[in-house]
Amino acid sequence: MPNIIDIRRRIRSVINTRQITKAMKMVSAAKLRRAQERALAARPYAHMLTNVLKSLVSRAETYDPETGEAKHPLLAQREEKSILLIVVTGDKGLAGAFNANITKAAMRFLESKAGKNVDIEAVGRKGRDFLRRRFPAAKVQTQSLAELVESVETEPEVAERAGAIQITGEHVGILGKVEFAQAAALARSVIARYCREEIDSVYVVFNEFKSVIAQRLIVEQILPIEQIGEQVVRLAEELPEEEKKRAKEAAVKAGVGMRATEGAGADASQFGTAQVDYIYEQPPAALFRTLLPKYVSIQIFRALLESVAAEHAARMTAMESATNNATDMIDSLTLVMNRARQAKITKEIIEIVSGAAAM
Repeated sequence: MPNIIDIRRRIRSVINTRQITKAMKMVSAAKLRRAQERALAARPYAHMLTNVLKSLVSRAETYDPETGEAKHPLLAQREEKSILLIVVTGDKGLAGAFNANITKAAMRFLESKAGKNVDIEAVGRKGRDFLRRRFPAAKVQTQSLAELVESVETEPEVAERAGAIQITGEHVGILGKVEFAQAAALARSVIARYCREEIDSVYVVFNEFKSVIAQRLIVEQILPIEQIGEQVVRLAEELPEEEKKRAKEAAVKAGVGMRATEGAGADASQFGTAQVDYIYEQPPAALFRTLLPKYVSIQIFRALLESVAAEHAARMTAMESATNNATDMIDSLTLVMNRARQAKITKEIIEIVSGAAAM
């Protein structure tokens, strides 16, 4: 029979752990609400920009009728030999299988692209640490987002590859407060490399967030731009039903709304479909040169925002499960302690009775 003092000490330890997990769940719930609001606030601009581009594409030629070349390099499609993969994970753990699922999806994607050169841009500490242990860093010094702003306009030094798969960028600490300038800096770097034909396609793997119970892990192609406003999903994985059930229970207890984040900015959809002949002052090539880089920036910014919201939802669910498990463990240990105390009392009574009988 275990010692009662040891059991009480363990119960106090589990109670302290439960207080921590409960506090972390409430913090994640509060951050999740703010992340949902940011995703909703950014959506109208993205919808309007998308519909402006749709309107432009429907009224202007995207390819030169004489040469057959695209009027902007981001529309040009080439044979896929060199690939850039942006892996978006979290900076912190304690979020269940959130980070592990993303890295597994990234590894499956890399296996499907065997035999091709793949450059990796790691966003988030967990993904960076995972990829560092498996792939070498590029011989050119990896750059942060702050350094990218100064180096995008300059011609990079041509260096020998460190391997077929190499890490070319590490971006840690930007997910605490995602800013559009950070996404734009990363997008400018990606666009510059694509225009110089250093890479032939760009993919981003992240956890797409629609609501607390409607999430999916996807690998989305953002370059080349095949069809404006349409997601080009190369891999998708939905949350299992058990995980959705736990997420719903955690959201209800934390008071987090489960509404979807899509649908905002629907009024802007009429712009691209209106039967009106717009007159553009600039030629189509100049408009594409200005709007398409912003479109790519918005896609990356959306991926970062939705990944942050999905991480908070995953952490809230994980902490809710940890709190419930701690409660169950406290009940179990309390039962064991009561049994041990009852056995001790019974033993003492037997000893007293035996002593009295012996006298």
